[in-house]
Amino acid sequence: MRVVGSFDELVSARFAGDVNALCWPRQLPGDFQEIIATLDAGDGMTTIEADDLYALTLSPAGAAARAALLSDQALLAGHGLQPALDCICGQQRHDAAGVIPTDVYSFHADSATVEADTYLCTYAGRASEGLANDAAILRVDVPETRAQLLKAYGGLDDDGFAAYLSEHCYDLHYAALAGAQPYTFGLHNLWRIAIAYPGSPVLPCIHRAPLTLPGDPARLLLIS
Repeated sequence: MRVVGSFDELVSARFAGDVNALCWPRQLPGDFQEIIATLDAGDGMTTIEADDLYALTLSPAGAAARAALLSDQALLAGHGLQPALDCICGQQRHDAAGVIPTDVYSFHADSATVEADTYLCTYAGRASEGLANDAAILRVDVPETRAQLLKAYGGLDDDGFAAYLSEHCYDLHYAALAGAQPYTFGLHNLWRIAIAYPGSPVLPCIHRAPLTLPGDPARLLLIS
């Protein structure tokens, strides 16, 4: 992980060697909890549009938070990205009961068929976590797990099995090694993380979303 000092540096820096995550640390002004409370979003994940933000009646602190949200979206959109602002409240896990959990709450890498990165920032609630690549193992490389997957596949450990793993995203999920210490992405910090794509010069950044269960504080997340 490498710390940068500006948005321009965040978008222009190249991933290389063992650097597959860039962090622009910030302390943003405003009351983001007021944004969440005023939105009154229901359980699950709600995508917040710019018009939704403009329609809110806010205190000066809430208005400052709104300005920060809109500014970040404008920065990313100006770089050719399509940022989404999500309010996540009491979202249950999905796909967690199988041999390998394949939801965002499992340590995983993002992927694409062409060169791309993931940008994200948590403004309120629990922040995402990252895990060093040398502190993790692909779940499909755990012998017991691989044997279970082979049984479910019903075939040989060949190219067809590899395609099966890819089709179900099993090959993108990781388990933390004993003694591994995840690191937090923190609040307000804008991150750019490497993802898996053909020809990537670095390993993808392993990360996970925090569980946000009913009764937990809602999470306000910008992602692109």
